[in-house]
Amino acid sequence: MLISPEQCIGFLAVAVAVTASPGPDNLMVLSVGMSRGRKQGMAFGLGCALGCLSHTLLAALGVGALIAASPLAFTLLKAAGGLYLIWLGIGALRSRGGAKVGAASGPDESLLRLFGKGLLANAINPKVILFFLSFLPQFVVAARGDVAWQTAQLGLLFTLQGCLLFGLLGYFSGAVGAWINRKPRAGLWLDRIAGAIFVGLGLRMLLAR
Repeated sequence: MLISPEQCIGFLAVAVAVTASPGPDNLMVLSVGMSRGRKQGMAFGLGCALGCLSHTLLAALGVGALIAASPLAFTLLKAAGGLYLIWLGIGALRSRGGAKVGAASGPDESLLRLFGKGLLANAINPKVILFFLSFLPQFVVAARGDVAWQTAQLGLLFTLQGCLLFGLLGYFSGAVGAWINRKPRAGLWLDRIAGAIFVGLGLRMLLAR
């Protein structure tokens, strides 16, 4: 069973806002693109985005096994995830912005190597693993059944939009990076938007019956 259109639209709206917010991955994509070229930035960005597939697999297997063992445990996971998202949101709301994009240092590398570095950097990042385990279940509707399949679809959607946005960041890295460096408050407002979304999602899960 496919996720509902409402799930898809709501999830994508939040996922795009989260992905667009200044963070280590997208700032590194911009840095690589600015210093080494569009193709290099796109290769690194696509690697970062596809690294989310490993987190999707872990989340799908873990959440699926959890709800099969105990629906109450799944509810507790969503509540814990809600608290984690609120914590992330408060951190983003308190951020002072000022994100800067610098030139990535290091020797010239092939597109395949840069792709692999982006893939590995994302796949082994424990913070991203924790984020996926907290974020994806918030959009799962247990009453629709097959929670693992729903989680996998949501993770795939996140990965696809990440590929698109990171690819565009890499391609337009020079212009976007220069704009962020000229307007540091832009990053501040992106943080505010993401922070409000995280807090809202977390509160929704904590207050849901």
